[in-house]
Amino acid sequence: MKFIGHLDMVRYFQKVMRRADVDIAYSEGFSPHQKMSFAAPLSVGITSRGEYFDIEVHSTEPSEVMLEKINRQNVEGVEILSYKQLPDGAKNAMSIVAGADYFVYFEGLTKEIVENFYNQYSIEILKKTKRSEKIVDIKPMIYELRYEDEGIFMKVAQGSAANLKPDLVMQALSGFAGISLPEFVQYERLDMYCLKEGKLVSLDEIGGNIE
Repeated sequence: MKFIGHLDMVRYFQKVMRRADVDIAYSEGFSPHQKMSFAAPLSVGITSRGEYFDIEVHSTEPSEVMLEKINRQNVEGVEILSYKQLPDGAKNAMSIVAGADYFVYFEGLTKEIVENFYNQYSIEILKKTKRSEKIVDIKPMIYELRYEDEGIFMKVAQGSAANLKPDLVMQALSGFAGISLPEFVQYERLDMYCLKEGKLVSLDEIGGNIE
């Protein structure tokens, strides 16, 4: 599943909504499409346990029933974990995402190296775009970083205001440690967050189950 691109996953869920008989709303005009938006695209090759998307429906059944109906149509490797009603006036997930948790399966570092790296006053990297290159301090965008038995856990900025890819953190960390990353490193997104009263809150805490 990790090798399927974001747009293909969007099309996949559009088909699942139809097959599960979800009473989803459609846009108007010459080319109607389902009112569905994803919080943040997932890069190819990254697995995830914390993806979110919003849909607009005309009617719905209880959360437990909807989970069963939708998951009955899902293929192996894809499972809907929660189905919640957002409060009135809630913004869509795409516009409020502010952070994300990642786990990097990599055992070539020590706890001391990771702590010394994170305790630096600044962490500068060379960020390349199509038009230019510039030095960027990514330390303010790393909210948490710690060593664990199987790899590295990190909470980083994600969204339109600031967005930090976990591979950039690992590039900086490997450079600090004086080692080379292998050609392939497995990343997994664990959850996504929005800002609520100045604190990062899981998107799963927005809204509630439908009884």
